Amino acid sequence: MAEKTKLSTDAYKGVRDFYPEDMFIQNYIFGVWKKTVEQFGYQEYNASVLEPTELYKAKSGEEIVNEQTYSFKDRGDRDVTLRPEMTPTVARLVAAKRRELGFPLRWYSIPNLFRYEQPQRGRLREHWQLNVDIFGVESSDAEVEGITVASKIMKNFGASETDFEIRINSRKIINFILTDIFKLDEAAAHRLSKLIDRKEKMPAADFEAQSQQILGEQTKLFLNIISSKSGDDLEKITGKQRSEIPGLDDLHSAMKKLNASGVKNVVFSPTLMRGFDYYTGIVFEIFDTNPENRRALFGGGRYDDLLAIFGNERVPAFGFGMGDVTIRDFLETHALLPKYQPSTQLYLCSFDEKSLAFSVSLADRLRESGINVAMDLSGKKISDQIKSAGKQKIPFIAVIGEDEMKTGIFKIKNMDSGEEKAVNENEIKAVIHTKK
Repeated sequence: MAEKTKLSTDAYKGVRDFYPEDMFIQNYIFGVWKKTVEQFGYQEYNASVLEPTELYKAKSGEEIVNEQTYSFKDRGDRDVTLRPEMTPTVARLVAAKRRELGFPLRWYSIPNLFRYEQPQRGRLREHWQLNVDIFGVESSDAEVEGITVASKIMKNFGASETDFEIRINSRKIINFILTDIFKLDEAAAHRLSKLIDRKEKMPAADFEAQSQQILGEQTKLFLNIISSKSGDDLEKITGKQRSEIPGLDDLHSAMKKLNASGVKNVVFSPTLMRGFDYYTGIVFEIFDTNPENRRALFGGGRYDDLLAIFGNERVPAFGFGMGDVTIRDFLETHALLPKYQPSTQLYLCSFDEKSLAFSVSLADRLRESGINVAMDLSGKKISDQIKSAGKQKIPFIAVIGEDEMKTGIFKIKNMDSGEEKAVNENEIKAVIHTKK
């Protein structure tokens, strides 16, 4: 008989396994996300991880569909894709029940997303992402609220304003520069916009050389424009008044309102594009300022025309997505990760079958009082049971034997300090809850 090939214990390339310690951090991240956005009145929704491929062909961008999706034919010969992002899905949901929904609409979700790309730090083939969207607000107040929510999330993770920078721009400004200042046709404008989006990921000399291929002798003006530090700089370099540059008034208004509301780490970034084709106005990114992790963490923008692909009337919309991979890297870089605490609070070790039966009854009563209790069912010697509790990082243990069954007095041991307290059953809860 041929020997069977052993299966690998490795996860599929670009995805993660979540051991209890990892799930603890993941649940912490999700908890901060949920608590923060719900404070601003956002309500949770969800949808299937499978979508028709045509949804992404319509608006996400050809690069996303052709190079970065898990797409396949189902058994009914339909083109299906594992969702690479959530915005087209939420647009579909809103379009489906537009007449029944109350606007402004504030929705959030934490979907599982998939992209086929080269795994690297901060970018995997599968991740979870907080999506926050507001529908039905034409003014820049939507941007102000959305960016404020994003900033508040970062602060609720323990970050200070110096730990991150909020970069902001407008697709309207970029489009004006490409088509009105440089008079580029649609193909050339698309090439240059994709080049701008890659600027931070390539050497300056390469960026200038590729810009030269598109703009020729206008390259110097272009480089000056994308080096602007403010709207005033942009006006001077282009020779245009603020009212002549589409999107600049909205951008200035949003930055002014954010500053007035206490969000002061906002900077104008003329090269900020965001990768998706559906953005129509203000876009933003949260950028880590730590030299060890200098990179964009997450972002979003305005996408007023997306619902139109479903044959619906235009609905103004603004939203952002915040991935769990980059935020975990941020928390690790800034020493903001929480210390692991298992959900099990007390571990009961038993000498024999008789004491185990007693432990079962005791554990049931303790659980009713609000304590998370596990019992060792292995039958191993007490020292090995205690070692098992230590490996699982359970904070308290109690050994149940003949004396404990007779007296009703239990020695509750703190596994961190080694301290023991002898208490009756009614006092166990107070001992357990002294540890935070």
